[in-house]
Amino acid sequence: MASSCRASRRLAPRGRQDLSCEPAHRARSGPGNDVKSVGASPYRGRVTTQTSPTPATPTPSGDDGGGLDRGVLLVAGVVVLGAIMSILDITVVSVAQPTFQRDFDATPAETAWTMTGYTLALATVIPLSGWAADRFGTKRLYMMAVLLFTAGSVLCAAANSIEMLTAFRVLQGLGGGMLMPVGMTIMTRAAGPDRVGRVMAVLGVPMLLGPIFGPILGGWLIDVASWHWIFLINLPIGLGALMYAARVLPKDDVAPSESFDFLGMLLLSPGLALFLFGVSSIPEEGTVASARVLVSAAIGLALVGLFVFRFFARSLEHPLLDLRLFGNPRLTVAVVAMSLFAIAFFGASLLFPQYFLLIRGEDTLKAGLLLAPQGVGAMLTMPVAGMLTDKIGPGKIVLGGIGLIVLGMAGFTQVAPDTSYLFLLGSLFVMGLGMGGTMMPIMTSALQTLRDHEIARGSTLMNITQQVAASIGTALFSVLLTNGFKDVEASTPQGQLGGMSDAFASCFVVGTVLVAVCLVPAWFLPRRKATRELDPAAVMGH
Repeated sequence: MASSCRASRRLAPRGRQDLSCEPAHRARSGPGNDVKSVGASPYRGRVTTQTSPTPATPTPSGDDGGGLDRGVLLVAGVVVLGAIMSILDITVVSVAQPTFQRDFDATPAETAWTMTGYTLALATVIPLSGWAADRFGTKRLYMMAVLLFTAGSVLCAAANSIEMLTAFRVLQGLGGGMLMPVGMTIMTRAAGPDRVGRVMAVLGVPMLLGPIFGPILGGWLIDVASWHWIFLINLPIGLGALMYAARVLPKDDVAPSESFDFLGMLLLSPGLALFLFGVSSIPEEGTVASARVLVSAAIGLALVGLFVFRFFARSLEHPLLDLRLFGNPRLTVAVVAMSLFAIAFFGASLLFPQYFLLIRGEDTLKAGLLLAPQGVGAMLTMPVAGMLTDKIGPGKIVLGGIGLIVLGMAGFTQVAPDTSYLFLLGSLFVMGLGMGGTMMPIMTSALQTLRDHEIARGSTLMNITQQVAASIGTALFSVLLTNGFKDVEASTPQGQLGGMSDAFASCFVVGTVLVAVCLVPAWFLPRRKATRELDPAAVMGH
């Protein structure tokens, strides 16, 4: 009991104490000691108290759904810094591909490995993040991930061959793959179940805006400096994040005796990597019916299938990926909704800048700026959606968000070489309004009802889902667009441009339909405030 109380005091932010661990005279109300019950603590689901003489103390939400206090916002700031580095890095490298080809005298297939290698590293390490967070603690693991990502960035900037750059991108991916799932775990525990929606809205800013503003930043850095700076910019951000994390992130419980599912890792990590390699090869091959695509994807799926079979056949106590979480119907519905949405959203997102580049003849910087209304719309609705998700549940919010995305994307089904920019920018703005009320509320729905010890594994599961679905969506729309271009047989340049524009319109029709299909699982998302069962051991102080 005493050791548990010491752990409680060590974990709880200043001003929060486990009532069961306080002496009787400390728990009594009196002058200068007004004790108030404030609901669930952000750590281990404990019932906590707060004393009035500490006004700077973070205030967890109770039933009234209070806002995010200073302590939670400080923690969120650390996680957002890491997310910015990881997500921006994916998009800025995409615009540097022609520069890599010129400076390294490399083929497009060779430079594409700077993105493929990073993606495969993500797929390899994400399944490990849940176990590692429980084994080493989220603070220690998050700082290790930031350090690894920052070191990889510096090495990328120093690379003098395409082979070296690819190898260092893999190193970057090993760090970047842990930043998002571990960061989500940290923020979910810090906020508590009543404020997950609002804190996820904070994390959603880099997740939704990174793909929009990444190409702008990458193009600008390459134009005014060199490609080296798309990596060197991570150095000050990474060092700042490390110092910030060391000061702000709370220490958490670790499970040093928890066994590592080594065989599970040998099945799941290579399985995901091979499957994503096969899927990411589809745009280059131009077809699914390719040995490179089919063999890689088939072997990957077989390994993942063996992992699933072994999980249910052996009833492992500490599996690498805890599939028992699918017994939570709320998480299961959220995973299905997230999968469909990620395929549609991330796949269709590939089309918008390509339309402005290929059909309207804009440069990379202007094409990126034309996407800004989408980001503005998302920033307007994301905080409101997070607050409403905590108060009334995600169901109605997500349905409304998907409806707005369908409405906005439907506008792009009518694109032509001379479509009004005002119409296109308005459609992007409407889409942005919907984006702010969709992806993060879905994630919130999955994480809100998980117990403290399930959050790390649940976060890992959601990140794997998003990564796989996004890769499938990107490959799907790349093939659709490529095949659409093949059908262009017009002899005149103007006719050819019209045919290419029609190919984009057809792809946007597919995207609109896929987003609309997301309404089906979204209908089953809860439409009331979530509750999370407290851990009995935590409440009793054991």
